[in-house]
Amino acid sequence: MASNSTKSFLADAGYGEQELDANSALMELDKGLRSGKLGEQCEAVVRFPRLFQKYPFPILINSAFLKLADVFRVGMLGSLASIIPERKNAHHSIRQSLDSHDNVEVEAAVFAAANFSAQSKDFAVGICNKISEMIQGLATPVDLKLKLIPILQHMHHDAILASSARQLLQQLVTSYPSTKMVIVSLHTFTLLAASSLVDTPKQIQLLLQYLKNDPRKAVKRLAIQDLKLLANKTPHTWSRENIQALCECALQTPYDSLKLGMLSVLSTLSGTIAIKHYFSIVPGNVSSSPRSSDLVKLAQECCYHNNRGIAAHGVRVLTNITVSCQEKDLLALEQDAVFGLESLLVLCSQDDSPGAQATLKIALNCMVKLAKGRPHLSQSVVETLLTQLHSAQDAARILMCHCLAAIAMQLPVLGDGMLGDLMELYKVIGRSATDKQQELLVSLATVIFVASQKALSVESKAVIKQQLESVSNGWTVYRIARQASRMGNHDMAKELYQSLLTQVASEHFYFWLNSLKEFSHAEQCLTGLQEENYSSALSCIAESLKFYHKGIASLTAASTPLNPLSFQCEFVKLRIDLLQAFSQLICTCNSLKTSPPPAIATTIAMTLGNDLQRCGRISNQMKQSMEEFRSLASRYGDLYQASFDADSATLRNVELQQQSCLLISHAIEALILDPESASFQEYGSTGTAHADSEYERRMMSVYNHVLEEVESLNRKYTPVSYMHTACLCNAIIALLKVPLSFQRYFFQKLQSTSIKLALSPSPRNPAEPIAVQNNQQLALKVEGVVQHGSKPGLFRKIQSVCLNVSSTLQSKSGQDYKIPIDNMTNEMEQRVEPHNDYFSTQFLLNFAILGTHNITVESSVKDANGIVWKTGPRTTIFVKSLEDPYSQQIRLQQQQAQQPLQQQQQRNAYTRF
Repeated sequence: MASNSTKSFLADAGYGEQELDANSALMELDKGLRSGKLGEQCEAVVRFPRLFQKYPFPILINSAFLKLADVFRVGMLGSLASIIPERKNAHHSIRQSLDSHDNVEVEAAVFAAANFSAQSKDFAVGICNKISEMIQGLATPVDLKLKLIPILQHMHHDAILASSARQLLQQLVTSYPSTKMVIVSLHTFTLLAASSLVDTPKQIQLLLQYLKNDPRKAVKRLAIQDLKLLANKTPHTWSRENIQALCECALQTPYDSLKLGMLSVLSTLSGTIAIKHYFSIVPGNVSSSPRSSDLVKLAQECCYHNNRGIAAHGVRVLTNITVSCQEKDLLALEQDAVFGLESLLVLCSQDDSPGAQATLKIALNCMVKLAKGRPHLSQSVVETLLTQLHSAQDAARILMCHCLAAIAMQLPVLGDGMLGDLMELYKVIGRSATDKQQELLVSLATVIFVASQKALSVESKAVIKQQLESVSNGWTVYRIARQASRMGNHDMAKELYQSLLTQVASEHFYFWLNSLKEFSHAEQCLTGLQEENYSSALSCIAESLKFYHKGIASLTAASTPLNPLSFQCEFVKLRIDLLQAFSQLICTCNSLKTSPPPAIATTIAMTLGNDLQRCGRISNQMKQSMEEFRSLASRYGDLYQASFDADSATLRNVELQQQSCLLISHAIEALILDPESASFQEYGSTGTAHADSEYERRMMSVYNHVLEEVESLNRKYTPVSYMHTACLCNAIIALLKVPLSFQRYFFQKLQSTSIKLALSPSPRNPAEPIAVQNNQQLALKVEGVVQHGSKPGLFRKIQSVCLNVSSTLQSKSGQDYKIPIDNMTNEMEQRVEPHNDYFSTQFLLNFAILGTHNITVESSVKDANGIVWKTGPRTTIFVKSLEDPYSQQIRLQQQQAQQPLQQQQQRNAYTRF
């Protein structure tokens, strides 16, 4: 019977086949909570998150929390601090409970006091003296004091409160020298300083004093831990004297564990502005050269330490000093950094333990940083990596491949030199199908794609395909094909997608792979473009469009309600429209030859007062093309705004497509439509130094070249000439010759954010309108919940939600009356900040016109940088505006009074007739 009851309660709660409403599901879960068996109680507790996901609305969640509070009684008030931070009765209850004789109640009050102090300034100000009295009171047990002291870290709401808390902590550190008390007081001291940002330099000095003078290792470890926290949070507050004192302690300590901690702090500081403070020239001090400092001495000593962690931090310090200090005589430091990195690479690449891999990551990050900051060292770094790649463990090889790819992205000139060694390694990579081997196949293929700046050679493709056929699984092939699409190697990607079509069991996967194959084939067609050969360009674009249309059909078939592929579909549609616009512009340019202006064109131009009309119909066609490219740029901007969850590389890719459209529209305007007013200052050369990928670097190079050509032709020849049309066609070909990059968001969504809206009042049937009288206002309440995936806030976070409410009249009923214009439409907007991912607001809407109105509620979000994103959703309800009874009665009386008069007028008319 017990098993049957459990089964029914789970099924009725919405986790089996039977679906119930929210209240019934909550009641069934409540039965589980009240069960006498611990297993059923635990199972009911873990089912609550599913209930919250299905019905994410405050009324149900509040009720559920009250039921859970019966199970978890202790500390429940403290957990509600973020919801009711300013509730005075809660503040009073906590103050009273601190004086209780029940230890459990006192501990719960301490927990609640800490949480409320963090949320409420009023509570923190009011409770500070109470906490101070209890900590200093002789009757308070030591264990309770140790629990009360951490509350003082939240006394940072104003300077006076922080100062009083700091004075108390200073007294505690001095008056209670026991290890536990010193550790708790010092750590609270640090957290308070980090939050208040006022006394951070004093706290750094205090921690360094304890690190240097206190003999207890536990206190020293705590001081190092807190110094690391302050180094991460406030590196700008570290003075040269602070860093020097830490270096002296590290040089003097005989314990490797303490030296490792101190070096960790120094390596953190070496990557910040603090390193520039340390090596800045101080008046009256001539020993600030990097070569003669204690920091460099310490790093050089530790580079070859037998402890891998110490060696890694020593190398990291040297690397950061080498990159940050712009002195020319740093050859010795550069060599020390390179040799230290090489020794770490050799040591850690032969060991596949987690510690060795963590150290190797530090070393490889330093190599990338060194190659970027000191390009003349990059060749030796790459040679070291390639040499060690052959003998390293598979786990280390994967990390080394990532490092090589990062260096090749920053310095493309090194790519050609890598290919030979990489292809040799790919041939002998191994014949096993382990996870590490599969990952290595993907990583090594990625490096090869990055290193080969243009299309892969036939030999390279043959080697990769042969290796994949022998040892790889389908998922590995797909990942490599995806990387090929990202790097613009579309010929290789097409073949790999083709090989996967018969290896999937779902028709949606089949259509997805087939669409990727068609897109790769379409982009491959554009590799045959040649400059000055415009008829060939039209043929290539037409062939590409053919495969794109096949691909978009497959992509539409691959979409499902749960995965609509909206970004992918819109991106491809825009690419199709862009190619068609390019093709149309080339045809327009060719029409200058095939359909020259008529003989009377000059006369027409003089008559119309438009000098451009003497060029014939090409002038109107050029204007249409310019408007088309501006429309495409606007659509790319809309796609950008709708891609809140996209990574930065994908957004940059969309931005580059938008800039291509704006570039062509600007070229048309500057060369043909309005050469006199064209300005090139806002389109000036942006350079390629900060490009993050080879695709972006090449696109920026094309932009700069096209702008130079357009500027050289501007006002030089009277439009429209063959020079102008040739410049436009060459610009199109140059843009299309850069292989399109399909970025990560096209294949993979790392961040997922969605908004769920609920409107009230809402009809039972979505198609049924809500009745409202025309002399009243409708109070529309909009509630919403922000839902996240597994990695919330990975790229950007929601700061506020913008709700836009508008109404339109669908159909009128009754007569038209004179109504003020303000009452005819509703257009409102409000911004609300989500609280624990929940938000709500209300709108007052007028429906003075009788009839059916369509209300649309659309949401967008603003991130922490102030950028607005059109995330949706868009919700619609219908309202039927009815005439109020009093107005209806008056109108009927007026009609009845007018009827006899109308009849009399009709009789008089008949009589006269």
